[in-house]
Amino acid sequence: MFPEQYFRFCFAYGSGVFKQFGVVTSKPMLDMIFAVDDSVGFHGQNMHMNPHHYSGISRFGHRFVAAVQEKVPARIYFNTMIPIPQENIVLKYGVTTIADLINDLLDWNYLYLAGRLHKPVETLVMPTGKPLLSALKSNLLSALHAAFLILPEFFTERQLYVTIANLSYNGDFRMVFGEDKNKVRNIVDAQVEAFRAMYAPYLLGFDNYIEIPSDGPVDQTCMQDMSSSTRLFHLFQNWFKVAGRREHDTEEIMKSVSHYPYIPELLTRSLRTIVFDSSVKQSLKGILTAGIVKSVRYSNEKITKMINAARAENET
Repeated sequence: MFPEQYFRFCFAYGSGVFKQFGVVTSKPMLDMIFAVDDSVGFHGQNMHMNPHHYSGISRFGHRFVAAVQEKVPARIYFNTMIPIPQENIVLKYGVTTIADLINDLLDWNYLYLAGRLHKPVETLVMPTGKPLLSALKSNLLSALHAAFLILPEFFTERQLYVTIANLSYNGDFRMVFGEDKNKVRNIVDAQVEAFRAMYAPYLLGFDNYIEIPSDGPVDQTCMQDMSSSTRLFHLFQNWFKVAGRREHDTEEIMKSVSHYPYIPELLTRSLRTIVFDSSVKQSLKGILTAGIVKSVRYSNEKITKMINAARAENET
C-alpha cells in the first residue's frame, strides 16, 4: 500500500488504536506516523501508488510536497480522511524525516511528535540506529523531568501520567474548540497500565529523588524531594541533553533558578507557548495539504466527537 522501503520508524496512535473513555465511533480514525529517510523519494513513489491520498497540492509535484513537509512547522505532512473499506476504518498518516523527528525528540522545538511519543503508541516498524534510539529515550526522560518540576511534593501516579500527557496538549488551540476537554484524562484513565509499563524502566533512575511504590493502585500517594539540589538535577538533565551549551554560564543561571518558587508556572508557560505555536502552524498547513473539503469534514468530525463526549459525561 505504501513505499515501505523508505520507512525507518512507524507507529500508530490515538483512539483508533487505543481505547479512550468517552470515545465511541462506528468507523474510527487510524492515525499513523511514517518517519522516512528520504521524503522526496517517498512522496514521489507514494503519489504514483496512491494519488487519491493527496490534495490539489500534488499538482506541483512530489518535490514541492516534500518541501512543504520539511520547511513548514511542525515538519510533518499529513494525508487525511482516507477510507479503507475492507477494514472499516478511515486513515490519517503523517510523513516526517528521521532527522526532523530526532530534532523534536531532543529539543522539543515543536513538541509535536515528541509529545505524541510521550504517550503509548503501537509500533509498526521498529526504530533502529543509535541516534534515534537515544533520542527516543531522551524524550521520555525529559518528560519525566518536566513533570516532576511541575508536580507538587505529594502527588499520585495517575497525576504523574496526566501531567506527562498534558505537556503536549496544554496550549494546543484545538483543545479550546474541536477536542474533548477531558481528552487528556480519558487517555490516561484508559491506558494507565500502558503508561506504567512505558515509564517503569526510566523511573528506576529517579530512586534518589522520588518515592513511587512499585505496585498497587495508581491513586496512592507518591512523594518527591523538593530541595533546590533536586530541582537543579531536573533542570540540568533537560538543558544538557543537547551538546554545545555554554556549561559554566548556564550552571550559574540554573543554580539561581533552582531556588525560584515559580518554576512550575514558568515551565508550563514556556511549553504552552511552544505547543500553541506548532499547533496553529501545523493546522494551517493542514488546510493546504488536506484541501478545504477534507479540512471542513475533519473539523466537523472533531467537533461532533467533542459534543458526544460532553453528552456522555453529563449522563454519568
